[in-house]
Parts: sequence; C-alpha cells; structure tokens
Amino acid sequence: MAYIIAEPCIDLKDASCVDVCPVDCIHTTDEDNMYYIHPDECIDCAACDPVCPVTAIFEESDLPTEWSHFIALNRDWPGWEGR
Repeated sequence: MAYIIAEPCIDLKDASCVDVCPVDCIHTTDEDNMYYIHPDECIDCAACDPVCPVTAIFEESDLPTEWSHFIALNRDWPGWEGR
C-alpha cells in the first residue's frame, strides 16, 4: 500500500518529503501545484510522513474520505509517463 499526497500540499510544494525519500518516488514539475508519490515505486517506509509541514501525506488506508480522489491523482499523474 502506497503513501498518498493530498490537498494540504496544493500550492505549498515544500520539498522536505523529496529530501528524505530513499527511493526517489516523489515528483512534481514547475507547472504542477503539488507533489505526487508514484504508487509502484513507494516502498511504504513512511520517511516522508513526519517531515511534511502540513500533514499532506497519508498511508492510503488512512487517507481521509474527502480526499480519496487523491489516490487517482497520485497514481495517474501525467509525469509518470516516460519515467
């Protein structure tokens, strides 16, 4: 089960999570308004969770229901193509 980045990350884009990720599975582009976690690359280590300054990172099973659409947003982010 992967970790998910949700709504609190929008327009913040603090890179603390990227800095601690041991498998480099968190990405964004300059045009995006948040970061995304690749669900197949995430090893569920939880290193990103405690460093997020806005509590935007959740284990998929703990994601608040109102943000459940962020599962698809992380999984289907167009930036994964060609990676």
